[in-house]
Amino acid sequence: MYRLVIRQKRSVPLTYTFEEAIKARSIDIGQAHYAGLIENRSKPREAPIRPTILVTKPLAKSCLKELEQLFDVRSIVNAADPDAIMAENAESIRAVAGGKVSAAMMAKLPKLEIIANEGVGVDTTDVQTAKQRGIAVTNTPDVLNIAVAELAVGLMLALARTLPQADRFVRDGQWAKGMFPLRSQLNGKTVGILGLGRIGKEIATRLTSFGMNIVYFGRQEQHDQPYRYFDDLEAMARESDWLVVIAPGGKATDGIVSRQIIEALGPEGRLVNVARGSLVDQAALIEALASGRLGGAALDVFEEEPGVPAELLVLDNVVVSPHMGSRTEEAREAMGRLVIDNLVAHFEGRSLPSRVA
Repeated sequence: MYRLVIRQKRSVPLTYTFEEAIKARSIDIGQAHYAGLIENRSKPREAPIRPTILVTKPLAKSCLKELEQLFDVRSIVNAADPDAIMAENAESIRAVAGGKVSAAMMAKLPKLEIIANEGVGVDTTDVQTAKQRGIAVTNTPDVLNIAVAELAVGLMLALARTLPQADRFVRDGQWAKGMFPLRSQLNGKTVGILGLGRIGKEIATRLTSFGMNIVYFGRQEQHDQPYRYFDDLEAMARESDWLVVIAPGGKATDGIVSRQIIEALGPEGRLVNVARGSLVDQAALIEALASGRLGGAALDVFEEEPGVPAELLVLDNVVVSPHMGSRTEEAREAMGRLVIDNLVAHFEGRSLPSRVA
């Protein structure tokens, strides 16, 4: 008889049939660890063979800890020679946890079955090659929506009220010499959202509470949404005080915020990017900000990270952050949980919770 071994946080493992194990999914995963392994009970008891997985990017500590309990983990994070690690384990690595998997990396992993991407965007993974090889690709949608939306709003407030400069003003003792200059508020302004997906909707909800007028641009109109739709991005930019970029990365959106769109926003307009640096013509953006043809920008993402052009950093009408949209303890914990859920489901032979390919 085949039985599934599920190890809890105790020294004695509990064993379940497949049917019982599926029912046991109602147990909180933080209390029960799903090994995803089958033990043949007709044979003498042996130590279970755990699937080998490769971690390709930093994950939450709690996620790594549980992965190590469930799987045989190899990691190339901060490794001196990632290729050597992959070569040594090429015949045993069946899954990737983290993402950022190119076609060349897949070629080095002939037994690869699944790429469990940590993050909603999968543009850093060659999804087409994965499809051709029959490798499943998953992501972590929804669980990071609130974190990214909150940062977007925070960046807008920081730019509108020049909070970094206000902080320096107090720290440098300038307050005693005079009042800080007047700044603008969000209320009553029009914000155009480029990409009204899950995160875009969360941003819109929050900005509505600020009394902003919401409009959006996307591939198609969403008739169940109360906001005005534009099928022309330049036209929306001309009518907006703010442009928030939160569309997916990839070839379809590369450079979508072009010099023309930036110019349409104008000297009173402000750009916020919490999506991917590739969506914005960075050179045109820097020129417009330096010349005053664009009023300001709040940026969490850049063209070549972690590199940020010095010309951008010297500008006072720019607020920057280090690609931290989803970097909250709560979001990363939930993202790690979904990475684990997808891997466990795969090795249990069940449908994947968030499969994209």
